[in-house]
This record gives sequence, structure tokens and C-alpha cells, in this order.
Amino acid sequence: MESLSETEWDVVINGTGLQQSLLALALSRSGKNILHVDRDECYGGSEAALSLQDADEWVEKHKEPGTNSVFAAAEVKKSDDGLSSSRAYSLALAPQLIHTRSDLLAKLVSSKAFRQLEFLAVGSFYVYQQAADAESKPTLNRIPSTREDVFVNKVISMKSKRGLMKFLKFVLDYKAEEQLNVWTPHKDAPLSEFLASEFKLDEMLQSYIVTLTMSLDGKVSVEDGLNAISRHLTSMGVFGPGFAAVYPKWGGLSEVAQVGCRGGAVGGAIYILGTGVDKVETTEDGQPLSVTLTNDLTVKTKSFIQGSAEVDSEATTLSRLTAIVDSTLSNLFEVLVEGAPTPSASVVAFPAGSLCSADGNPSSAPIYAMLHSGDTGECPSSQCAVYLSTIRTSSSKELLEKALDELLRAAGDETPAGKPLYRLSYEHSGVKHPSFATQGKTGTFSALPLDLAFNDSTLRPVEQAWKFVVGKTDEEYMVFEDREGVNDEDDRFD
Repeated sequence: MESLSETEWDVVINGTGLQQSLLALALSRSGKNILHVDRDECYGGSEAALSLQDADEWVEKHKEPGTNSVFAAAEVKKSDDGLSSSRAYSLALAPQLIHTRSDLLAKLVSSKAFRQLEFLAVGSFYVYQQAADAESKPTLNRIPSTREDVFVNKVISMKSKRGLMKFLKFVLDYKAEEQLNVWTPHKDAPLSEFLASEFKLDEMLQSYIVTLTMSLDGKVSVEDGLNAISRHLTSMGVFGPGFAAVYPKWGGLSEVAQVGCRGGAVGGAIYILGTGVDKVETTEDGQPLSVTLTNDLTVKTKSFIQGSAEVDSEATTLSRLTAIVDSTLSNLFEVLVEGAPTPSASVVAFPAGSLCSADGNPSSAPIYAMLHSGDTGECPSSQCAVYLSTIRTSSSKELLEKALDELLRAAGDETPAGKPLYRLSYEHSGVKHPSFATQGKTGTFSALPLDLAFNDSTLRPVEQAWKFVVGKTDEEYMVFEDREGVNDEDDRFD
């Protein structure tokens, strides 16, 4: 440890969240002296993946309600039997699917970091439909993903199919001049109204399309909605037939963060987990910063990068419920296109108003359930991890529990498809527009957006931080040659 204090570091990075870890990857070929620390004992920060034991410890740190921190009101409920060992689980705090045309994947490819990741296909999207009467059970209607899929669908009427095909053709070319004239006058209007007026789509098809945008409040605008649907449709088939998005095995974005840190370590960065930063003292101009770590060691650095652990009053807050159920829910992970891989993830949406709380108030925002099979490495092969999210309200926690029950009812035959063995509930706050702020030699990442599909705006602050550290340079950002001994056989897009 003596050598750490004797070294003048080019940058000290505090925290191994996604942005700090991608920064470490970006700096891995720069020849900079990098010290990367994290107060936690695991990688990932707010995007970490936790074993059951890790989750118990995490809940103790974040159980207080109503705080201005990223996480609050955490609680765990477990059954007495059915769970495997703690390390058989790797529960993501912020699960996000990644569209195959995402800039994140492009950066992982150009930096060669993708070779250390295994990506799994995200399969079908479903929309929950209430039971018609007390004698019936609810259903999960699969959203058709291709032209052929639309026409073999038995739920959608022929008239509605024609309207849907007209819209899909429109959105694939929505930036063409003739199409711009159609939608730009309505760009700030709700997408659902535009779908009804321009394409005569009924409420069911409107809910299908809004589900594909994965809008948190269900009130997505025409401009944002068209952009999201276009991204989804143009991502279909990029890495293989039958899927438009992928999910990193072993914990999602947590695994991406670990790979970023691994790239930093290979490039010479020094890593210390279980050690954070106690204080940072500015010095005279031209002199390095003085950073005191929680182990009482003081180091000198030319720059300091950190992530914000707090959010302001304008932050968006989700209620989240992570459940482990004692069923594979295999009927929701079916291969529907010849030659496609077996999906390891699927999405179920509960449209706003489709569920009611005990006092009879309908849900005011959509509820999304992301289902991950045991193939993700997040739970044993005989179980399924279900990640539910919705905008926080006074009844949102209750509604998430009801959504889980309804999901299992709809996925089963005469009886529910399984029962929950484990529930982790918490509140998660984030920003709409991520940023990177600088003050002197210190740079700070804001909290991340809470999108359920990865938001590429997350990457811009990372590039800003890279420029802040390296200054003027002829290096290309995140474009690396393969290291010696690595070849294309290591590709891991499965």
C-alpha cells in the first residue's frame, strides 16, 4: 500500500458503476496511471447483481424510506424452503435489455470488450389482458414481431391487421420527407392519440405499440415513440433471426461493468474493492488533488472521477419487485422463428388501468415484468427470476405484488404456474437526462436513467469524462486493436 501513496495518479475513479467502469475501459490503452476504488465488495454500483446474502446486506443499507439516495425502502421476504444456495442467484438491481442496434454494443465491439461477454436473446413481448369474467383467467397476448407473425395472429382482426401493417411500414421510413409531414405537426402529442387518428388502431393495438416503447409512464410522445419503435424494428434480426434485443449473462449491466474494469486492470489500472473515498482536498493550481481513502491512505492525483449517490427532487422514482418463482415459466420462452436461439428473457406489460389496488384505484402507469430464465445465470435452471417495475405511487408496491400474482395465474392452466420463493422490493430513483459535471479537477457522473431498454444517452457522459482525463489526444475513443493472442473465435454473441 505504500507504493499507492508514492505514485502520482493521473486519475482516481471512485465507484465501479456502469459509467465509471466504461470509463476505465476507455482509458485502458491510454498509458495513464489509474487507481479505481469502490466502497462495496462487489462490482457494479447501482447496476450491481447480488447473491441472496449480498442482497440481505444491501437491504440493511437501503431500508430507510423517503431518502434522496438512488435506492430506498428496501425489504426482503423469503419462503422457508425451495431456495438454493446464496451464490446460485445473481439478482440485477437495474435490469435492462439492450437493443442490437444500441451504441453500447457498438462500443463493446469496437473496444473488443464484447469477447468477454455472453449475450442472450430477448424473446417475445406480451400484454396482459384481464379475465372476461369471474369464471375465466387472465391472458397474456403476445405482440407479433414480424409481418408473417401479424397475419397468423388469431387475436387481431383482419381490419386491425391492415392498420397495424400500415403503421409498421410507416415507422420503418418515418424520417423520410413525406412521412415527416405526417407526424411532425403532432410530435409532442401522445403516441396513442396519433395511432388512433392516423392509423385507426384500437386500444388493444395501441397498448401493443406503447408496450414496445417501454415507456415508464405510458404517455410517450409521437416523436419519442416513433424513435423507440423504429429502434426495435430495425434491431430485429441483426444478430440472428427472431429477436431484437439481448441481455448479458450473469447479471446484465453488472457483467458489462465487470468487463470494463477487467479491461482497465489489463491496461494497468489498480483496483481496490471494499475501500471508498473519505475526502478530496483541492490544492494550489498545478498541484495534484489529495484523496483520502476510507483505509486512511492518502494518494495524489491529477484528476478525480466519481458518481453521484444522490438524486434531486425532480428525479423519477420506480417501485421495483424482484421475485424468484419455483417454475421455469417455459411457455413464455418459446422459439417462434426457425433458426432462432431459445430466448432467455421475455417481457410482460400490464397497461395502465389494467390492475386495481385493494381500495379500487386503477394503476396509473404501466407495470413491466422482465422474466429471466435460469439460462441467464441469475437463478437455478428450475426457477425463474421476475423483475417488476412501475412508477412509484402510494399503491405501487401493492400493485407490483398483484401483477406478480396475475402473471403466474395467466401463465398457468387450471392453477397458477408457480409460487414466489423470494421477494426483494425497493425504490429506485434516476434522472431523465444523464450528465457529467466538472469542478476544477473533479468530475461527477449523475445518476442514470431508469429506462428498461438501455438508453444510449448514458454513454455521452462517459466520453466527456474520457476527454476530461486525457485532454487533447489523437486517440480514437473506444476503438482498440485486438490484444495479442485474441481472435474471432472468441466471439460470444450466443
